[in-house]
Amino acid sequence: MSHSFRIPVIVILFCAFVLSIFVSISLPHLKSVDITRVDFTSAGSIPASDNPNGIAHLRFGIWAPCYYLMDGQSECGVVGHGYSVDFISLYGSDSITAAWTRGLAVHPVATGVTFIALVLSLSNQITVSFYAFISILLATLLGLLAFVLDIALEVHVKTVVNSLSLGYTTSTGPGFWLSFVSPVLLIAASCVDILGRRRDRKSGDSSYPLSFTKNWT
Repeated sequence: MSHSFRIPVIVILFCAFVLSIFVSISLPHLKSVDITRVDFTSAGSIPASDNPNGIAHLRFGIWAPCYYLMDGQSECGVVGHGYSVDFISLYGSDSITAAWTRGLAVHPVATGVTFIALVLSLSNQITVSFYAFISILLATLLGLLAFVLDIALEVHVKTVVNSLSLGYTTSTGPGFWLSFVSPVLLIAASCVDILGRRRDRKSGDSSYPLSFTKNWT
């Protein structure tokens, strides 16, 4: 593939990889990168916590939930693959079970595949370039799957919060939008890669195998 196409693919993949890394690290390590959050607008009973200062809002990360207190401090739950959050009030109780957060682990998997695609795309060899293209497609599918799971979590959290009728509001966090941009960039990288390959074939690039027709006359 010519440099006019290969370099843009590398740059786009690098950007997608960086964004994917931020999402994969997420809470509790990156406090500003969360998937969805709940803002508490009343002083009623809130998710399980014995802190007397009360909770201002709750953020859902990839590896743990974090409670942000009224005094500006924060407390995060146990870090792990899949976690649950309980909502308890005078009007009832409900919970976000681990089944809804366990799928968020797809994010680091997509990050790993994106890194592989980035490394392979640095080579101009036809065989390695082909594997790079396959890796880009796989990373794109995983990125889209991760974003769908983010949407599912956001919708479920909103449903649970609204069912309690406590005036709490939900909103998407920065991590949600980063996980949206990452697969979009991967799709763009795939399109540029395909265009580059088509142009090389039309121009008769020597890196692609040529077919010969035997003349029997």
